Amino acid sequence: MLTEDEIVARLVSMEADPNMITKPAYRANATLWPDNIIPFVDSHLEYLKSHKTVEPAHYLSNLRLMLRKK
Repeated sequence: MLTEDEIVARLVSMEADPNMITKPAYRANATLWPDNIIPFVDSHLEYLKSHKTVEPAHYLSNLRLMLRKK
């Protein structure tokens, strides 16, 4: 099981990789995100926190495959 720090490190690494498409996401909740944009790392970390049954290592592996520029 990965710790939160390890998950964040892997997400930051993906975000820094020029071969990955890691755009921020839109969120309608202007209270939490005043400009309605949630950063890449926060978006995926929030997803993992809200879906406790998802295995973080598998999620990150699949995410890496989906975000790779082709």
